[in-house]
Amino acid sequence: MKPDRLNALTDGVLAIAITIIVLELPLPPEPTFAGLRAVSPMLFAYLLSFINIGIFWNNHHHMLSTATRVDGRVLWANLALLFFLSLMPFVIRWMGEAGFSAFPTAAYGVVLVGAGLSYQLLEAAIIHLHGRDGALAKAVGNDLKAKLSAIGYLSAAGLAFVNPWISIAIYVVISASWLVPDPRIERQHIAEHRDDG
Repeated sequence: MKPDRLNALTDGVLAIAITIIVLELPLPPEPTFAGLRAVSPMLFAYLLSFINIGIFWNNHHHMLSTATRVDGRVLWANLALLFFLSLMPFVIRWMGEAGFSAFPTAAYGVVLVGAGLSYQLLEAAIIHLHGRDGALAKAVGNDLKAKLSAIGYLSAAGLAFVNPWISIAIYVVISASWLVPDPRIERQHIAEHRDDG
């Protein structure tokens, strides 16, 4: 099977998730800076979730560009990823409206852990399908960054019960480390095109 429908479904689900998040943003209670400050937790939560969804989408796009075909294992791994990312609007609203209290902030980390592990499952499924000589396997190697990110998200979820702002700081740092799409995949594409030419 070609990956076209998988890409289309992923794009659609993530577009809807982002749309739901922005529609859930409350309007400031008054047209002043004080009114804007009153909704600033939700605005920050929206920004964080938009960036995280964008990071997953961007890296998913790069990863799927290496796949010439998909199978049932890839489809199910992708659905697992979409499940966790579709929970983002719920946990973001909960976290923002609860003022970044411990339990919702930890739940955000659990959703990110699930999304991160699902992303790794998807990566492993594509590598299994295309083999160790495939472009993705050559590009990512053991993918230490993804594993460290999952550990960081899990740690942040636990630390939310110590101080939620420590967790928020960890989420921000991990997000910042992923802002640039995985350059290993782009380098692998360039190397393959050089070999083909």
